[in-house]
Amino acid sequence: MNRSNSHSLLWTLLGVGAAVAARAYVKHQRTMRFAGKTVVITGGSRGLGLVMARQFAIEGANVAICARDADELIRAEADLLQYGPDILAITCDLTRKPDIDAFITTVEQQFGPIDVLVNNAGVISVSPYENTTEEDFKLAMDSNFWAAYRTIEAALPGMRDRARTHPCRIVNIASIGGKVAIPHMTPYSASKFALVGYSEGIRAELLKDGILVTTVCPGLIRTGSPRHAIVKGQTEKEYAWFKIADALPLLTVSAETCAKQVIDACRIGQAEIVVSLPAKTLTALHNLMPGLFMDTMSVVNRLLPSPGGIGEASAKGYESESAVSRSFVATLADQAAEANNE
Repeated sequence: MNRSNSHSLLWTLLGVGAAVAARAYVKHQRTMRFAGKTVVITGGSRGLGLVMARQFAIEGANVAICARDADELIRAEADLLQYGPDILAITCDLTRKPDIDAFITTVEQQFGPIDVLVNNAGVISVSPYENTTEEDFKLAMDSNFWAAYRTIEAALPGMRDRARTHPCRIVNIASIGGKVAIPHMTPYSASKFALVGYSEGIRAELLKDGILVTTVCPGLIRTGSPRHAIVKGQTEKEYAWFKIADALPLLTVSAETCAKQVIDACRIGQAEIVVSLPAKTLTALHNLMPGLFMDTMSVVNRLLPSPGGIGEASAKGYESESAVSRSFVATLADQAAEANNE
């Protein structure tokens, strides 16, 4: 190797080393400690929200959660008090802006400035498109997109002030359904696509204010949440495939694993995480060959229940149990529901 090539290689190695060092320094500077910080989690009374609340409380955060169901909140608060003393649980309908404003104001009055906001609340509907209505899309957008938008708008003034002296974080729990459209879940996917776009957009715009926004796109998580899904059409069949898919170990990750990854991403202000190998694989395939991928999804759609049953009427998942959905293959979903206040 001649002297010129040696110099070029040396400078290249020095440049790579400097880039790695600079990235490590920035990561260290951005790392957030949660002890004594105020963390707000919407939909924190059950499922992934409750599991995240436990983990934040263990790290010493002041944790405020909200949900619509007062009984669920009472159970969640009792659960969380085992992990930390500073817990606030408030009844709030996130489809109503006055409720959101009152919730954020109460948190700020009792805990002080908000350091971390986790938008986790949402609804899931499972239905053939033929049995889906405009109201289903409105509900999905109100619960999965507008609730996050309005909560951020309510918290943002205080967080901007806080971020002048302390790092702040916003975490938006989207879904693999916000990256890849899933058959029989079109309203859900549409709302999560909207949330992903919004979340990515505000990350770019809020970085200047010292607020780092993380977009989270989990695959199937064993939280027990199918019990609360809205089911239409042939409800027992729709619920059975959804619940079983949500229970299979190779397709899913535990709520605890997902929560840890979310909190670690929040800690360093990571831009985006896709949780679970199946979710990462689906995203990669969709990005690589979108046309073929979506044509394949049409084949998957043919394997799902056909329209019919109760048609455009709706039922909850727990109202749609059958021998199939109660079988041993759904055991992990039932165990998760019991563990996570579902």
